[in-house]
Amino acid sequence: MSFYKNCYNNFMLNKEEYFTAANIRQKSRAMLKKLIKRSRKPKGNPFGEHPALLILDMQRYFLESGSHAFIPSAGAVIPVIRELRDLFLKKGFPVIFTRHVNTAEDAGMMASYWRDLLQRDSPMSGFSTLLPPGDRTVVEKKQYDAFFGTELDNILRNEAVDMLVITGLCTHLCCESTARSSFIRGYKTIIPVDGTATFNEELHLCALLGLMNGFSDPFLTEDILEYYEKN
Repeated sequence: MSFYKNCYNNFMLNKEEYFTAANIRQKSRAMLKKLIKRSRKPKGNPFGEHPALLILDMQRYFLESGSHAFIPSAGAVIPVIRELRDLFLKKGFPVIFTRHVNTAEDAGMMASYWRDLLQRDSPMSGFSTLLPPGDRTVVEKKQYDAFFGTELDNILRNEAVDMLVITGLCTHLCCESTARSSFIRGYKTIIPVDGTATFNEELHLCALLGLMNGFSDPFLTEDILEYYEKN
């Protein structure tokens, strides 16, 4: 078995519901406290004047328990993401969804890592009814990074966006990869501690800790909501 498949199996076997509807607020505050102890002091205002909300890959593949890629904590972050979505829409800020789809030709290294490819004609590639995009912009992506080979950067620049709030699935894969790419392109970037989920708590915290060392400061959704309610 290849190194990549060994890693994949280890992650899949270590799934846990670290966020639940009952504990997500308390749990995410405890995570933030732990992260802040190791974070740098941000310079200036970490929030932008023209933010956009990015909601990554809220697809049946990750949100239905019968799927091998099911993320147990995903359901708990959906109400949190809805709060952000509703505020951004109220304020007239862009809200953008991504949908991950692959073919054998464009999957690249993902084909050697994942058990199967999430193809466009698969029912599991569709959006979950728990958080559908409606009439919002949908960007289709082929790799973890939502900027890679897509029109996302052009969409954001056309809207004069200066900050990207990244939510959705999975924290340590698509969310983290996109956050790094966002920063490199010059956007202020935030991943709310309680706005993403992945297979287990260790992967979630490791991703946020790595981003804190030069890409993104840790915040809760309530911090973002409070700031933009007032501004």
